Order: sequence, then C-alpha cells, then structure tokens
Amino acid sequence: MNILTLLIFTPILFGFIIAALPSAWRGSFKYITLAATLIQLGMCIWIYCNFKTGAAFAGVNHESQFQFMQKLPWINLDIGTMGKMQIDYFVGIDGISITLLIMTSFVLVIAALASWEITSNLKGFFVLFLILDMAVIGVFCSLDFFLFYIFYELMLLPLYFLIGMWGGARREYAAIKFFLYTLFGSVFMLLVMIGLYLSVKDPVTGNHTFNIVQMMNPANYEQGSLFSVLSHQTIFGFPARAVGFIVLFIAFAIKVPVVPLHTWLPDAHVEAPTPVSIVLAGILLKVGGYGIIRICVSIFPDIASADAYWLGLLGVISIIYGALNALAQHDLKRMIAYSSVSHMGFVLLGIASLTTEGLSGAVMQMVSHGFLSTMLFFLAGVIYNRVHDRGINHFRGLATLMPKYTIFVMVAFFASLGLPGFSAFIGEAFSLIGAFKSPTINSLLPYWMAVCGSVGILLGAAYFLWTLQRMFFGPINLKGGTIWQTALVDLNLREKITLVPLAVIVLILGLMPLLVFDKINDSVTAFVQFLQLK
Repeated sequence: MNILTLLIFTPILFGFIIAALPSAWRGSFKYITLAATLIQLGMCIWIYCNFKTGAAFAGVNHESQFQFMQKLPWINLDIGTMGKMQIDYFVGIDGISITLLIMTSFVLVIAALASWEITSNLKGFFVLFLILDMAVIGVFCSLDFFLFYIFYELMLLPLYFLIGMWGGARREYAAIKFFLYTLFGSVFMLLVMIGLYLSVKDPVTGNHTFNIVQMMNPANYEQGSLFSVLSHQTIFGFPARAVGFIVLFIAFAIKVPVVPLHTWLPDAHVEAPTPVSIVLAGILLKVGGYGIIRICVSIFPDIASADAYWLGLLGVISIIYGALNALAQHDLKRMIAYSSVSHMGFVLLGIASLTTEGLSGAVMQMVSHGFLSTMLFFLAGVIYNRVHDRGINHFRGLATLMPKYTIFVMVAFFASLGLPGFSAFIGEAFSLIGAFKSPTINSLLPYWMAVCGSVGILLGAAYFLWTLQRMFFGPINLKGGTIWQTALVDLNLREKITLVPLAVIVLILGLMPLLVFDKINDSVTAFVQFLQLK
C-alpha cells in the first residue's frame, strides 16, 4: 500500500479501535491515540529521509514535481453529452508538502500528550481527535481538488465539537463563530471548484477533472482551449478568474487568519482546551497558508501577480495589527493568539513577493510557527491547569516558584520574537528579504511594506518581553495568594518530555535551516519559474 495512504488513514483505524473498546478501558484511550501519532511521525520521518532532492523536474505544473504518488479511479459517472465525471483518489507530495507534513505529525504527538489533561467523555474526545488528525494529513497530501475539499471540510466538524464540548465558559459561542466563519469560505470555495472542474480536461481521457496538477497546466491558457474561453467570462461585470481567485483567497485567508477575517481566532483559542489550541495554531493556520500557495497562486498565477500589492498590504496590516493587539492583552492565551495573527502575516508577505526568498521564508515561517505556537500554548496550558487562570497581571515572580518552567518560557518567547539562532528569525528574515527584493525583481511590492514588516518584529519583542517581565520577575505576587503558591509547582515529567523536543527543534532549525530549505528548494524554484512564465 502507498505510504501516503497509510499515513492518512492510520489514525482512523486507531479511532475505530477506541470506538469499539468498552468505556471501562477509557484509561487506555490516551495511550492508543499517542501510539497512532507516534506511528505517523515515524512514517513522516521515513518519507522525509527518502524524499529525493536535486532532480530535474518538468516544473510545478507537472506530476514529476511530486513524489510518493498514488492515483486510483474513485468516482466515474456518465453524464451524457458532457462525457464522464472523473474524480480520482490522487495523493502525492512535493518539497513544500513534506516539510509541513513532518511538522504536522510532530505537533499531533504533542497535542496527544497534552490531551492527557482531558478527563470527561474520553472516548468521544479521542475519536474526534483522530478524525481531525486524518483530515489535516489528507489536506497536505491531496492532489485532487475534490479530495482536498473533502479533507478540508472534514476538519470543521471535529473542531466544532472539540471546542464546543470540551472548551471553556463561552465554548458554544466560540465554536459557532469558528464554524460559521469557516463554512462561509468553504461554500464559495465549492462553487469555484466546480467552475474549475468544468474548465479543465484530462489530456489522456478527455474528461473534465478535479486534478490540481492539470489545473496548473500552461496548456489551459492556450487560445481556444475551454479553460481560456471560460477565463474570459465575467461574473457581475468582473473577470471570472479574478472572482475565483478572490473567493478562494478569502476561504484560505479565514484559516490563516488574515485581518480582518481573524476575529474567530482569539475566541476559539481562549475557549478551546490546550490540545485543541495546539492543533488550531500549530496546524490549522498552516492549512490556510498552504492553500494559498497550492491552490490560489498555483492555479491563478496571473491574478496573484496582478494583486500581489494587495496581498502584501494585507500581510503588513496583519503583522502590525496583530502585534498591537497582542501588546494590549491581559489574557496569556489571547496574547499568544494575536501573536499568531502577526507571525502569519509574514507568511502572506513572503508569498506576495513571489520571489524564491519570499516563498522559502513563508514556508519556513509556517514550519517554525507550527512548533513555536505549539510550545507557547502548551506552556499557557501548564499554568491554567494548576490555578485555572491566565491573567497576565495575576502573576508575578513565577521564576522563583517555577524555575524550569521559566526557562522553557524564555526559550519560547525569545525564539518567537525572532532572536537570531532560532527558527523564527530565519523565516521572518527570508520573508522580509523577499519583500525587499521584490521591487527590483518583479516590481510587485514597494519597499515600505518590507520596512513596516520589520516594525512588526520590534513590536513582537515588546509584547513578549513585557509579558516575561510582568509574570516571571520581581517579588512573588499572586492573585490567589498562598493557595496559588502551593498549586504552582514546577514541571512534571510528562511536561518536560513534551517541551524538551520542541525547544531543541526550534534551536536546530535556527542553526540548521537547510533541514527545511534543502527539501523545499527544488519545489520553490520550479514554482517561481512557473510564475514567471505567466
């Protein structure tokens, strides 16, 4: 069986095992879930080690760009004069996919460990967690738009219940808000997907297809082709391709999230339990960035180039606005949530530059933020589990009470603010290099956008260092007094086992970024060359 198919469906097999076991065995559910994620991580490491680089690819629009592919007929319907409807089970990965896959599999292991704090309805929680696991892995592997859409939508349902049933006091509000935001984008994505299906034909069978690789084929733009004819149609007076790009961008921008489509994120993070916050920040936001690269820019390169200024502007606004909001927060989780808005703004800025450096920086930033946001939300959960409070102003002098915890917080904060030697510095630096290079290479972005993006790094240092100063240094002063002082014990063994690998990874990626760049270089180079053809 194909390794990617095993990778996608392993968690659902373990989910069936948990569902079949009696409730009396609920103590084993967390171990079964952890085993599933560790097996996935092992498979991803094997794929990473066997992923070939330096090959002569035919371009991003060609299947030779992808590895570990499996393509099987799935749905074939005779639809009369329009021929046959062809939907394939088509999976494969390139350099961008493999880096996000291995980051995702590692984050899922951390989320599984964090899930040990869940005490109610364990069977339901872990089954939903494993369904979510399958969906996010499936998104990064899918090369058929219909299959991609199924996995993309499948993420929505388990997250809705995981937030709504195991979240905080306002969990129903947060879950409904998240559901409606995501569903809004997904419904219109479906319409664009159908339009693309009707515009593209498989060169071998002649049938309409959802094949994403074929949707990127330059032959689609040849004069007289069906894709070319439909591309010149208008919708409400606007070019159909421009409308399709905007609709798809909005759907993925909600996931990133891009200002002003970000308002679901702080509420969802604050109310979600720690493992769900880890998945939201560590993985779900990357699905949005990946979708913009794989779907929006790849299928509509001409529109992406024409609208690059506005994409860059939204990225800069997200960087500054998210940082300013983080600076104003009093809830630790909400501060981290707004910092995610700011950091993901660098991803959009790097993509908008349409340069090799910018796109490489965007992917590196997604990988780095996946690990760092996981570490930050796990650390926030450690405090909350002990005293059920996250108010930044409610703590002071934690370094005296929890010295080991403080060390990990300092690593996470300094890494997140972009200190050289850590992974975030590389991602942000390359995104900004791409933005600075854009005016001379393709004239898509002005210099001031890169300058404003740099200001976001300064603001990041401000809110992280101010939070560190207020919570951890100075004399001990806790809102809960001696009761809190007794409860705030230092890290236990499980927490250390969880945090040490995260701290090591963000340091290794900062010192050895080639672990990411070597894998993505061929794909990004081919991608930029493909964009230049348009």
